[in-house]
Amino acid sequence: MRHILIVEDDIAFGTMLQTWLRRKGFEVDKATSVGAAVKLLVDMKSVDLVLSNPRLPDHDGLRLLAWMHEHSINAPFIVMTNYAEVQNAVLAMKSGAADYIAKPVQPDILLQKINDAMEQNAQQSNATIQNSTTQNAPTAQQTTQNSSSGKRLYKPSAKLKTQNSEATPRYIEGKSEASRQLYSYVELVAPTPMSVLILGASGTGKEYVAHRIHDLSQRRNRPFFALDCGAIPRDVAASEFFGHKKGAFTGADADKRGAFEIANGGTLFLDEVGNLSYEVQVQLLRALQERRIRPVGGTKEIDIDIRLVCATNENLEEAVSEGRFREDLYHRINEFTIYMPKLSERGSDLFLFADLFSRHANEELNRNVEGFYSGAAEMLASHSWPGNLRELNNVVKRAVLLTRGSQITTAELTLAMGQIRTDNVLQLHDEDTERQRIITALQQTNGNKAKAARLLGVDRKTIYNKIEKLGI
Repeated sequence: MRHILIVEDDIAFGTMLQTWLRRKGFEVDKATSVGAAVKLLVDMKSVDLVLSNPRLPDHDGLRLLAWMHEHSINAPFIVMTNYAEVQNAVLAMKSGAADYIAKPVQPDILLQKINDAMEQNAQQSNATIQNSTTQNAPTAQQTTQNSSSGKRLYKPSAKLKTQNSEATPRYIEGKSEASRQLYSYVELVAPTPMSVLILGASGTGKEYVAHRIHDLSQRRNRPFFALDCGAIPRDVAASEFFGHKKGAFTGADADKRGAFEIANGGTLFLDEVGNLSYEVQVQLLRALQERRIRPVGGTKEIDIDIRLVCATNENLEEAVSEGRFREDLYHRINEFTIYMPKLSERGSDLFLFADLFSRHANEELNRNVEGFYSGAAEMLASHSWPGNLRELNNVVKRAVLLTRGSQITTAELTLAMGQIRTDNVLQLHDEDTERQRIITALQQTNGNKAKAARLLGVDRKTIYNKIEKLGI
């Protein structure tokens, strides 16, 4: 029977939780302080999970988590928190906690988190045992000693650096179920030669996933080259893909290598592939089929060997049915599909990303903001984040810049979110309004369609379609 320790000073709530978990088939002990929890853990032969309040009468839950690490007790640690204690929960997860759940606790969600944490811990333990057995098989005496101790080796997660780490990671993968599933698919497909199509809304982190696929592949020591297809004018697309020779056309003052040649032997990432014109699609398909390219104005063909990863926020199946995207190219680039979850689908990962972005902002802006007050944390949790990680990053950066105290308040976060949603985003309505606002945006950006799209709060494909439809 799986064994859970509840550490909760609210006796009524702790007793209710204990009773409910016992009905679900768990063996459950309960403590009301860190000291009592430590005594129980010492007396127990083993424990499969600890469910703890971060604020306890004698110490906080982080002290208990640190003690477990010091004594090599590798049981998953789940924090029960409320919005006023979000920072403690984030710190706990950075210190190795498996997850956290907000109060009032929803039983079904709690049960799912418990099962997920136990399953993941079992998988990590099995991997550790297999690795240890392979590298250094223990003696019978050692095996007996390890079994009787009831303790397992603790290894902090490499995905997220602790507070004492020297460098802030560029990106974290998150610990929600949606994140775990996403990166399980990444790890599954990365070692293969299959082409991958990454689908998802703008700002969900598609390029990072492409990088991760490359880093986990056999091509990791070869080039990774990213090309934004939405920013390529039709008349120079062939040059961007295949390169050109000096004098091939007006302005070709020197030889230029294209994306295929630069990425040769490695991975070519085509972002916003749905924006390619039909003519360019034909050229791309031919290059992929023949594995050869010819620079514009050149006479010799170049053999190419690339792993193709594409991304788009457009429905390519619909584009195929409407004749805007070649079906044969679609199947060529879509040997395996990965769907990017929205930020709103990644649960408590929101606070992990907010913490990461605040650290990035501190480094970039030379500030020392430590986090969010409870009200500001509630605002983060209640917002739908239609712009996903990109919107969150922009909001947090603005908030860090505006903050004069040690933590971000609701006032500063309101200003940061308001500037993003009202000052910079020009919502499109009727056609006359759309036409005028698109024209205004193009004037403000000196005709740069990509920048105009960002100003209007839409993707590049949308503004291109609007410009064509409205005759701008």
